[in-house]
Amino acid sequence: MLQPPVTIPIVFVQGMLSGVRARGDDAPLCIDTVLEDAGIAPALLDAPGARVTAEQYVALFGLLIERLDDEALCFLSRRLRRGSFALMTRATLGAPTLEVALRRVARTFSLLQDDLEMVLLHEGPLAGFGLRVQGMPTAPLNFLHELMLRVYWRLFAWLHGGRLTARRFDFGFEQPPYAAGYSKVFPGPLQFGQPLSAVWFDASALATPIHRDARAMRDFLKAAPAHVILPPLGELAVSARVRAVLQQHRPGWADLATAARSLHMSVSTLQRHLATEGTSFQSLKDQLRRDVAIVRLNTSTVPLAALAEELGFSDSAAFQRAFKTWTGGAPGSYRRRPGPDPEA
Repeated sequence: MLQPPVTIPIVFVQGMLSGVRARGDDAPLCIDTVLEDAGIAPALLDAPGARVTAEQYVALFGLLIERLDDEALCFLSRRLRRGSFALMTRATLGAPTLEVALRRVARTFSLLQDDLEMVLLHEGPLAGFGLRVQGMPTAPLNFLHELMLRVYWRLFAWLHGGRLTARRFDFGFEQPPYAAGYSKVFPGPLQFGQPLSAVWFDASALATPIHRDARAMRDFLKAAPAHVILPPLGELAVSARVRAVLQQHRPGWADLATAARSLHMSVSTLQRHLATEGTSFQSLKDQLRRDVAIVRLNTSTVPLAALAEELGFSDSAAFQRAFKTWTGGAPGSYRRRPGPDPEA
């Protein structure tokens, strides 16, 4: 079944570029050029509600790494040259347990740069890894923390077998205004203003034997960076299952009762599950319609009237009003040159 499309808030694009932008006149590349090469209109950086497709976000990350030769995107005093993450991943080959693998990654990490220390943590029944800042500027480094936490958590989760549940995420900075966007990237309880940024999981996981061989590692690295920087699919979450049902029924757009039947639940049970996950059926429907619209506008020349009908709106004007509510901008600002349409 076709996976529902994913879009990323523009604030995470701004964060990805913040290391380069902090260099000012000494920036090693032109931001507008790299945005355009990734298929992102530079004007979207100034639109607070804007979003980009997952493909654009991954493309931007890959282009920045390639052109900067720096997997840390200008945040560190010493570049993490291309291949650093692969080197750390390969250092885990032959590790008997997750704890040994984590320590090997931390050791290799320390050899490649001077500004962050990766440390093994214990707290009662929980264990984890943290990132301790060493002698870096006091300017906000939110995206660096976010990037390093998500990349290495996904690595350790993969080494563990893909089921390393995060019990808590700590962040070494105060809660940012865009923290609502963390829920898909960091699925678990969040704590801000902590001594260091960290991911916590059950301590028993440290003893898990590692069974990843060189071939599996090559496949994992080939799937990066998308696999490590995009939100996990969250197949077990009820909200993700509802999105999948909505996607499956497009362009008919299943209603609440149809979605409940598809998931073998009563309407009240489905509503209760979604409320527990902090969302609602209508919110999920609007988010999927928003994401489909952004992808279609970026990858096709579909007329607005046809897109409005496809998304279940009575006319183009109603769709444009909704789109502006969702993103703060007009659909036309997302138009790209004609190309293949993965949503067709």
